[in-house]
Amino acid sequence: MPLRLHGSCRCGAVGFSVDSHTPVPYQYCYCSICRKQQGGGGFAINLGADARTLSVTGEAHLGLYRAEIQDDERPGCERSSGERRFCTRCGSALWLFDPRWPDLVHPFASAIDSDLPRAPQRVHLMLKYKADWVEPDIRPGDDVFELYPQESIADWHRRRGLWVD
Repeated sequence: MPLRLHGSCRCGAVGFSVDSHTPVPYQYCYCSICRKQQGGGGFAINLGADARTLSVTGEAHLGLYRAEIQDDERPGCERSSGERRFCTRCGSALWLFDPRWPDLVHPFASAIDSDLPRAPQRVHLMLKYKADWVEPDIRPGDDVFELYPQESIADWHRRRGLWVD
């Protein structure tokens, strides 16, 4: 049975729950969108969850942000298809949903109130775009990527026996 995650914003205006087969907070994203919209330590940690199980209270307080992206991988400015949800009262980042992958939702680990399993190792991604002041805490066994890894969140969990049925 997947792990039921419960999350909320800082002020409590928005709450949510969602089922996750992949609840280990292992993936540290240093891209400018994650870093500036959610990551006070210079990165954000996204989890994977089943979008069909997302239940939300306080929907009237949900905001939507779709980033405009212009970087070395894009010749011109593009609007992201990713829909980042946040609380309009306190600004807490809550989750990311991309309609290109309608079965998935990616809650930010920082918004989760439930206990999460500890990561046996971590993946540092989008290091090409980290802020100069950030010194990633890369430990033995961690994987490091200038951009994105090829391995999905689901495959990472399965390969390590961490998939929650």
